[in-house]
Amino acid sequence: MLTAVAISVPILNQAVPPSSVFHLSAYGIALIGKYLCYGMLALAVDLIWGYCGILSLGHAAFFSLGGYAMGMYLMRQIGPRGVYGNPILPDFMVFLNWKSLPWFWYGFNHFLFALVMMVLVPALLALVFGWLAFRSRVTGVYFSIITQALTYALMLAFFRNNMGFGGNNGFTDFKDILGFDLHSDGTHVALLVVTAAALAASYLACLMVVQSRAGRVIRAIRDAESRTRFLGYPVESYKLWLFVLSAVIAGIAGALYVPQIGIINPSEFAPINSIEAVIWVAVGGRGTLYGAVAGAVLVNYAKTYLTGAFPEVWLYALGALFVLVTLFLPRGIIGLVPAWGKDKGQMSGAERKADEAAANARPIERKH
Repeated sequence: MLTAVAISVPILNQAVPPSSVFHLSAYGIALIGKYLCYGMLALAVDLIWGYCGILSLGHAAFFSLGGYAMGMYLMRQIGPRGVYGNPILPDFMVFLNWKSLPWFWYGFNHFLFALVMMVLVPALLALVFGWLAFRSRVTGVYFSIITQALTYALMLAFFRNNMGFGGNNGFTDFKDILGFDLHSDGTHVALLVVTAAALAASYLACLMVVQSRAGRVIRAIRDAESRTRFLGYPVESYKLWLFVLSAVIAGIAGALYVPQIGIINPSEFAPINSIEAVIWVAVGGRGTLYGAVAGAVLVNYAKTYLTGAFPEVWLYALGALFVLVTLFLPRGIIGLVPAWGKDKGQMSGAERKADEAAANARPIERKH
């Protein structure tokens, strides 16, 4: 499917004339690219929620941090072409009378440095936050609440002008990326192809994890955490590295999102964005990976249509969709297709017990 998108989009945009009904505009390309980025975010949420039972309501934080890292690089590329013509300071710093570039902006004029930060910053936050939470054995609704508090606190912090991240306006007016004009159709096509490749790579990485022996242990943690711990498995370590991997995928999704949409601001941290990501996973099919991606694309397509046709009822429609799926489609829309809905995350009781037995076959011995 992703291969078809990566092949057909350039053809429909470059080869098909604008007068044709089959021509894909720059807006359409950006929209598809946004859906694919959301698919990566849903994949990250499904990895920890669907397979390990960790319900995070703060993944928008990792998504936004990756986006801000990309935004800082893009802002440094503007240089003297900004409104105020300052070759070093971004326009918002000149407007706020900043005299010099803050230390944490150093290096973002180099793409490789920015690329490392897009991965490293979300990973470090997840590592520190996850270590503190899992070490304290915070689980269930309590973990969900503190992750929501985390992203809300970051949103409030990034709204402050003295933080050095553009305040409520954030970053915008990007010019180019790696020397390529961000306003050209060719650049948008290339970014979409890169996003499709990143989504495919993330899916394969998640699939390798959940199908490995470690994946069996992770599902055992989801189904019987106390029993898994009693058998000698380092439950906290498994949860921590999976949480960090999920944060990295979300950060990469945010980094790819920004150049295609053209703006990043603190509203991306809003807790509602994390809650929507959970809804995408539930609608598509929790514990299936591909169902999460499908749910993200379908829900956001419906959002795009309904906000244009019936803007006053969109939130009611989203809430009704989540309630109906929870009541009547516990396996999501993927569950409507028996061959697809039956996955590692949606096993029967007998199959799940057999899978637990396989996971518990060789427990890790405790060191005294």
